[in-house]
Amino acid sequence: MNEEQLIAKAKAIHDRVITLDTHNDINIDNFTDSINYTQELDNQVNLPKMKKGGLDVSWFIVYTGQDSLTVEGFEKAYETAISKFDAIHKLVNDFAPDQIELATTSADVKRIIKSGKKVAMIGIENGYPIGLDINKVKEFYDLGGRYMSLAHNGHSQLSDSNTGEKDDVWLHNGLSDFGKEVIKEMNKWGIMIDISHPSKEAIKQMIELSKAPIIASHSSVRALCDHSRNLDDEQLEWLKQNGGVVQTVAFKSYLNTEKYETRNEALKTIREKVTDSLGLKWYEWSEFRALTDSVQMEFLANRKKIMDLSNAKANSIPDFPPAVNVSDFIDHIDYLVKKIGIEHVGISSDFDGGGGIEGWNDASETFNVTLELVRRGYTEEEISMIWSGNLLRVLDEVEAVAKKLQAAE
Repeated sequence: MNEEQLIAKAKAIHDRVITLDTHNDINIDNFTDSINYTQELDNQVNLPKMKKGGLDVSWFIVYTGQDSLTVEGFEKAYETAISKFDAIHKLVNDFAPDQIELATTSADVKRIIKSGKKVAMIGIENGYPIGLDINKVKEFYDLGGRYMSLAHNGHSQLSDSNTGEKDDVWLHNGLSDFGKEVIKEMNKWGIMIDISHPSKEAIKQMIELSKAPIIASHSSVRALCDHSRNLDDEQLEWLKQNGGVVQTVAFKSYLNTEKYETRNEALKTIREKVTDSLGLKWYEWSEFRALTDSVQMEFLANRKKIMDLSNAKANSIPDFPPAVNVSDFIDHIDYLVKKIGIEHVGISSDFDGGGGIEGWNDASETFNVTLELVRRGYTEEEISMIWSGNLLRVLDEVEAVAKKLQAAE
């Protein structure tokens, strides 16, 4: 096939398969009467961009940053979580019920897409807002949450985080006793267990404890990029044996650290000038963890604007170091397919949470992922599995396990 025929083939496949992205962060400031996802905002995921790029399903994320393990900390995190659940419900119920609907099952996904609407699903990033109340697991399920990670950046009351690798300081040596109870409760109600942020030991314990398949909602391959957020070959084998799925993530520094750091270093001077001209403040990812939730969300909202302007200037400079791109992303998918089998591989972006690469920098460019998969020889059936089939299969299996556990009580 020539390039024109290849693009035509990819477009036809892209239109037919269900495209599903398991990780899109949200800022509740974009869920108001006057500013919301019916408009083409500056952020990476909204309805106009989903339509333009052919992204069918967006998992919107109820994220809370890690704070103190105190009653006050838990209560504040719970309020943040509920505000994000409310924002997502407002989008589907009040702002755009004719354009997008909330799904909680794979059958919902297929029905909603058949009706011509986009699909919203809900993932919970960090189990911290559960506090010490096991009943909040069911509460979050009832609000539409269908996956949850037990930690983020920093150890929670439930689980150690991958961030412990930096100084080898751990709180629980895996999961806490309460974290183990939460795993059982998630199995009981049908919430997928997300292993993307916890420590390796915590992940091992989760997989041993879980009666259902697990997911990594936004992680890539450690053999290709040595970052603590990525999964090593041993972890990939655990996940394969468990029947789970890795949602490969389009996050620059998790795909090709050397390429990312080389360009990032070259971009520094340009970025500083852009940041100053906009009257904004820049934070490195190493500083990001220490920021409050509100400052984190404000920075993420401004970060794309700064980076877009900086990259535009950089791209006009001859021989400027190249950006991490869709080809680097698909390299990780290729590795996973060969290592653990195509039925265990999926796709995520981490849009509006720091994700985005050259060629897939927002939802409007989603087609480019399918195009690269076609270019590398993946069939329509395989592309359908990677884009959504595998993740929805896990969701079905988790739901079936929950029904059995509930019936056994």
